[in-house]
Amino acid sequence: MRAGPSPRRTDLAAGTSSAPLHAKAQHLYDILSGFESVIVAFSGGTDSAFLAHTASALLGPRALAVTADSASYPDSHRQLALRVAREFDIAHEIIATHELDRPDYRANPANRCYYCKQELYTHLASLASARGFAAVVDGSNADDRGDYRPGRQAAREHGVRSPLDEADLTKDEIRLLSREAGLPTWDVPASACLSSRIPYGSEVTEDKLRTIERAERVLHELGFRVFRVRHHDTLARVELARDEMPRALDPVVAATIVRELRAAGYQHVTLDLQGYRLGSLNEALRLRPVP
Repeated sequence: MRAGPSPRRTDLAAGTSSAPLHAKAQHLYDILSGFESVIVAFSGGTDSAFLAHTASALLGPRALAVTADSASYPDSHRQLALRVAREFDIAHEIIATHELDRPDYRANPANRCYYCKQELYTHLASLASARGFAAVVDGSNADDRGDYRPGRQAAREHGVRSPLDEADLTKDEIRLLSREAGLPTWDVPASACLSSRIPYGSEVTEDKLRTIERAERVLHELGFRVFRVRHHDTLARVELARDEMPRALDPVVAATIVRELRAAGYQHVTLDLQGYRLGSLNEALRLRPVP
C-alpha cells in the first residue's frame, strides 16, 4: 500500500479566495492530523470522497477508506468509490453489510437509517478493533445538522467522529475544496441509499431495491442528473430537478421513460410536479397529527 505525499497544510484550499474557508480547511487538517489512525466510512459521494482523500493525504497508510456493499446501495456508488480510490491512491476496501437481515430495518420505520448505520458502524468498529485503527470517521457535514438524520444517533453510540461537521464545513464548501483537489466527485448530485425511495411503513425488500435501481439507471442513461424514483408499489413517482422537467415532457423522452420503467416492473409512471427535493418522503411525517 503506497501513500501519496502529505500536502502542505494549505494545499487543498489553495486558490480559494475565502479566508473563512481557508480557516475551516486548516481546522479539518488539524482534526485529522490529531488521529493516530482512522477508518473512513466511504460511500463514494462528495463528502466522504473528500474526507477519504484528505485523510489519506495527511495520514498515508494510517487511513483506510471502507465502502459497504449491500442491496440498499446502488452499484454506481461503489464504482465511483473504486474510481476515486484508484486515481488518488487511497487505501480502500469493500465489506459486505446485511441491513436487510435486520427486521427493524426491513419494517422501514421513520428511523430506518438508524438501523442501517447500526449495521455499518458495527462492522467498521469491529474492523477498527481488529486492525488497530484508533477511530472511525464519517462524511457528515455542517448542513446535515438541520435535516432529519436518525443515523447520527447510531454514529454517537459507536463513537464515530464527523470531522467535516466539526470543522463547520458545508456542502458547498466541500464541493469547492473537492474541485480544488481535482476530485471527480466535486459536482456529483447528492444521493442516498435506495431504501430512501420507499415510503415509511412499506417493507424494504431486495426486489423493490433492484426495481428502483433499474428505473433510476434508465433516467441516468437518458442524461438526467438530479432525480429520484419514489417507489409506491406498482406506481413510480419520478422526481426531477425543475430545470430538467421540460425535457421529460418531450413526447419521445416521456414515452421512453414510461416504456422502460414499465419494463422495470411499474404499471404506472408519474412525474411529480413539485420536482426533486431532499427527503420528500419525510413530508408524510409532518402530515401526521401530533398525539
